[in-house]
Amino acid sequence: MLPDFLVDHFEVVSSTNTEEILHLYFEENAKPPSEFNGLQLISKGFQDEITIQDFPLRGKFVYLHIKRRRWTNKDTSEIVKRDWNLVAKGTRMTQEFAAFLKEINR
Repeated sequence: MLPDFLVDHFEVVSSTNTEEILHLYFEENAKPPSEFNGLQLISKGFQDEITIQDFPLRGKFVYLHIKRRRWTNKDTSEIVKRDWNLVAKGTRMTQEFAAFLKEINR
């Protein structure tokens, strides 16, 4: 039902469900991005939450509320985040999925 990358990199932390709308709340897992292997990264909370309207499910509007982690490089104090374009590389995508990744990368 959900894209594989969402299941692989995020945890559902809560949901709300009404007659017309389903809200799903996700937080990025605390596993550092693989593109920064070898660096000492410390999770320093989350970026601002983004909300993406997904495909309707059983006649309900679906909204995905996504909180992406930010990391601090312990050696340089630089803030880094996962590059979602790298996650998408090599993935067979529909236009809708490409638009979804564009939204999450903003």
